[in-house]
Amino acid sequence: MSEVIQQATSRESPLHNKHRSLGATMTEREGHSVPGSYGDESAEYAIVREGGAGLIDLSSRGRILVSGSEAVQFLNGLITNDMKTLEENRWMPAAFPNVQGRLIAPVRVVRIVRAGEATTDEKSSPTYLIDSEAVTSERVFKTIERFTLAGDFRVADITNQTAQFTVQGTKAIDIIRTLPGEEASTLPANGATRTTWQDTDVMVIRSTHTGEAGFDLIVNSEHAGNLWDSFINAGARPVGYDALEVLRIEAGIPRFGVDMDETNVVTEALDEAVSYTKGCYVGQEIIARIKYRGHVAKKLSGLVFNQQVSVEAGASIKSSDDKDIGRLTSVTYSPRLNQTIALGHLKYDYLAAGTEVKISSGSGDVMATVAALPFVSRAG
Repeated sequence: MSEVIQQATSRESPLHNKHRSLGATMTEREGHSVPGSYGDESAEYAIVREGGAGLIDLSSRGRILVSGSEAVQFLNGLITNDMKTLEENRWMPAAFPNVQGRLIAPVRVVRIVRAGEATTDEKSSPTYLIDSEAVTSERVFKTIERFTLAGDFRVADITNQTAQFTVQGTKAIDIIRTLPGEEASTLPANGATRTTWQDTDVMVIRSTHTGEAGFDLIVNSEHAGNLWDSFINAGARPVGYDALEVLRIEAGIPRFGVDMDETNVVTEALDEAVSYTKGCYVGQEIIARIKYRGHVAKKLSGLVFNQQVSVEAGASIKSSDDKDIGRLTSVTYSPRLNQTIALGHLKYDYLAAGTEVKISSGSGDVMATVAALPFVSRAG
């Protein structure tokens, strides 16, 4: 009975029927029905890692538009990165912290400019897209929505009106070039553009979720199926979330609720999302004090095992002299490296690559070595 209720309340992507027609096994993740696999997880992994292009539905992520002449002022007081430095058609990582500097949500902030538009006029009202993980999208919306009555600050949740998918892999650039066009294919690593495809407005964001070259596409829900089919016809192949999980761990990309949560100080997992030169924001005093008076007590790191072993997320990490020094958060077998790898939080004194540690497992302690992140990355 509980399974029936769970399936009935799971939100479906605008591409749900496409996944079904392609033979996907659907699974529930963070309240959304997503494709776990299209029948061969190993082949889906190989599409991305071995010279192809994988197509992954990310519609479950949250998409919030923020605009208004006071958008920069309000957002800068809420997030860790500096909105004033974000140029047109660029994106930056950021985080919403609480007053203790702990993580509410990691996000990506995109400054949007429609193709042919210019927003250099001082009186212009910039528009931003805030892209968040599915599990944090509601809290992000509630955090910023309460400021809409305080000034010229407008917020719109467009998650249900749009679809989002990504093409990842060596051939991603070639496929983007043949569909949205040359301009989109030459975007820099943090670039974004709004373009038109078959009279349909499409946002293209250069971004990796796998350590390979990648582009995210956001389109109105009613046109999502046609655009998805065009990518399939151009040579991209669908990839499910089971393979994506392996790919993202190899890429060293943390996931909220798994590798980080509300108990973590932002800089324990997201250094690149913090500006130390901007003005005050919620939690800024704590985050700055940690940096300038010392360091975080623990940090997300990589661990590698000499071979394929059986360990589970949540397992404790111990030093060579049996001190408790952390815990595992994500574990997978890496086909590329031919060994088990993991993400985990380690105490600061044990972060050096090459440090040997022990992981508790059901069959006894297993040896592992601390490794720099990412494990695999060829993103260009």
